[in-house]
Amino acid sequence: MTKSGNIKLLSFAKFQALLMALLGIVAGAIYSFGGAFYDLVSTGSLNAGSGLAFFALVGMPIAFGLFGFVLGLVEAVLFNLSPRWFGEIELDFERRVSPENRV
Repeated sequence: MTKSGNIKLLSFAKFQALLMALLGIVAGAIYSFGGAFYDLVSTGSLNAGSGLAFFALVGMPIAFGLFGFVLGLVEAVLFNLSPRWFGEIELDFERRVSPENRV
């Protein structure tokens, strides 16, 4: 059994920001290309709104990344405080192999 340790705040916040920024890239691509496709299908041409929607490819990853950084800080603080409130978390990293599955 291994007991959980502390998470470094900034390192976890940067990791969370990176994950959320990647999600922001996906969401921005869906939003911008989906809006362009909708305009082409409904009106037959692109208008200024769909052109501005392509800024979502830049804006959404930045916004998601900032939100992810703040959320990562909060999550790391709560994780580090949780042993004081609830007791330490014990994790079992041993691989158990049944006799039938031995190689």
